[in-house]
This record gives sequence, structure tokens and C-alpha cells, in this order.
Amino acid sequence: MRELLEESFRAAVAAADPLEILAPHLPQPPKGRTFVAAAGKAAASMALAVERNYPGEVQGVAITRYSHALPTMKIRVVEAGHPVPDEAGEAAAREILERARDLGEHDLLLALLSGGGSSLLSLPAADIPMADLKAVTRDLLRSGAAIQEINTVRKHLSAIHGGRLAAASRAPVVALIISDVTGDDPTHIASGPCAPDPTTYADALEILEHYGVKPPASVGKRLASGADETPKPGDAVFARVQNTVIATAHRSLEAAAEVFSRNGIRPIILGDTVTGEAREVAKVFASLVNEVRNHGSPWQPPVALISGGECTVTLTGTGGRGGRCTEFLLSLGIETGGVWAIAADTDGIDGSEDNAGAILTPESIGKRGHARAFLARHDSYGFFSALGNLVVTGPTLTNVNDYRAIVVT
Repeated sequence: MRELLEESFRAAVAAADPLEILAPHLPQPPKGRTFVAAAGKAAASMALAVERNYPGEVQGVAITRYSHALPTMKIRVVEAGHPVPDEAGEAAAREILERARDLGEHDLLLALLSGGGSSLLSLPAADIPMADLKAVTRDLLRSGAAIQEINTVRKHLSAIHGGRLAAASRAPVVALIISDVTGDDPTHIASGPCAPDPTTYADALEILEHYGVKPPASVGKRLASGADETPKPGDAVFARVQNTVIATAHRSLEAAAEVFSRNGIRPIILGDTVTGEAREVAKVFASLVNEVRNHGSPWQPPVALISGGECTVTLTGTGGRGGRCTEFLLSLGIETGGVWAIAADTDGIDGSEDNAGAILTPESIGKRGHARAFLARHDSYGFFSALGNLVVTGPTLTNVNDYRAIVVT
């Protein structure tokens, strides 16, 4: 069963592999130059896919997470900070913006965007020091805010997000996007550098207040001023911009479902938009597991309950080894007494450690005492590490959010 769960995860990741899926979406070369601006955890693999398949000449910059680079010939790969931005990303983002401004109407800006681009393509507005952007980012990440809310704040502190990259270019813009957010809206993926932004400074202030995040003075001043708003839907700049989502979480769930079907287990896709506190979401899934297991309703076992989306973990106190996938599994195990399940991030990194996620078995909770104590201190990594049940893949060089599968036999 463990091998089957891991095979389903590999299938989900493969369905979003840029080297396999990007080529059919490439545009025809323009009369002039093509500049590639890539940002995200999949940036290097997307850039390499362009070099292998684009029919014209290219040059460009790709910003990805540390240890996520690939060897490229024409598109320079820069590694930078994630999930908290750093100066390496800032310098590369500034170069991308300057190169975009240099393009003319006969050129093409080819943007390759994926999850993680919000922090990797970080160019703070002129009145925001990088240290202040780092500080507010850290606080938001710990607050339990949804990624769409975090990105609303980021857009209004940025010189490049929220449609500003597209607005800087006189050339047509083609953005090819791998979605890591629920709903697959380009405005939320990598904070939408080429997409219209429907949110406002007032929205950003409300989010900080709601989650009790006290911003640095420069951040508070900028958001309160409301100056230099992001380009909105209907802005003329987007008449020359095409945003295309080429990989989604739902397609990955479908690929995983095929694995279970081939192995005689009925797959049930519960959706790719599951959000909320990981431990609380797990309780809802546990109720469904128990209903299937105890009453054969609403489906007779064996079934695989498959889902995607992006849960959150609100950290309390000290500690916090792990991420939303392993925290989900630990809570699920406590609520069900144990069941076969996998939860893993398709980018290969769950939270703060080196694992993509973990495997839960029917014996996990009984074999490892004090499970609730591990959950209370957010040490799901320590719990599953001691059992030898971590899923470790290294960087997958793509990202379509979390993958979860629960097998009820």
C-alpha cells in the first residue's frame, strides 16, 4: 500500500512536469527579440523546456529557490530566498523589470510563472526596505493567512507584482503559468506579475489588521497612503497580455486517480480547493473516513479519497518542525486511530524541513505514543521521522500545491 500511495504521488507530480507539458503552449517567435522572465519553484525546468522547444532565439533570467537550479545555456538561472525573500531575488527581479522596460512593440516578453514566485520575484517598492518586506512576510506566514491574502499584501508592497511587470513592457506579453493556488486565478499565482489585480491597498490593510500583524513603519505608511495603485481589470495594458494556466492541481489529481483505478481501488476526487487549518481539515476528512469504513457510505470500500488545495498551519508557541501536509496526517491519524494515507507537497518541500510529506499507516498512532503532544507543538516532522515514514523526494521543480490520498479498505 505504501508503494501504491507513493506511485500516485509521483503521477500527480509528473502531470505538472514542465519538461513534458510546456512545449505545446509556446507562442511563435516575434519579429524582434524574445526575453524570458521566469520565477517560481518550477522556473528552471520551465526555462529549460523553452530552450529545448522554442523555435526562435531567446535570452532571459529565471529566478528559483535555492537548490532548484538546472543547467541552461541561454536563460540565466538565479537562486534566491523562499518563502522569505532576499537580496538575490531582489537584484534579479530588478534586472527582469529593467529588461522588460527595454522591449519594443515587435519584441515578446515570455513570462514563466509558478508557485513560489511571490517571494522569489521580490522587488520592493522604492519606499519599502527589503528588511521590512522580509519582516512582514515572516509575520504573515506565521499568522494563518491564506496565500491569496498574503499575496494581496505583497502586491501592494511591490514594484513588479500585481500586473506591474506586464505594465512595464511595451511588447506583447505571453505568460505561461503552473498554478499552485486554489481556483487557478493568474492574479494569485506568483502574485500575478502579468495579471490585473482586483485588490486594493485597503484590502491589504484589512488583512494585516485581521491577522494581528503589526507592520513596519514603512509598510504601514505605504498601505495607508494608497498611492500608485496596481493596474486593475479592464486596464488597457492587458489588451496585449495573454495569461495561460498550463498545469493545475486538478489535472494532477486525475493522474493520481488513474493509478488507483489500475490497481482496483475506486478513486474519489474530493476537489482541488481544500483550504483551512490543516488539523481542522483533517477532522472533517476523518469523519468521512469513519463513515466509509464503518457504514460503507457514501461509497463502499475500497476507495481512495483524493484531494488537493493548500491548508495552513497557525504556529503557536515555540517549535514548528514540519508543514501543513504532515500536520494534516498527524491529526487524521489521531481522529481515525490510523488509516493508510499520504499527504505531500508537489514541490517536494513540506514546510520547513527536507521532506515532501509523509505516509500514515493504520499502525502509526499506536506505534508512536503521545501523538497529541507532537501535534500540540507542531512537530509532525519529528513524529513521522521517528517512524521512518517521511516522503523525501528533493525538489521536484514544479508546484501544483498539496496532494492527499486516503485509502479506506
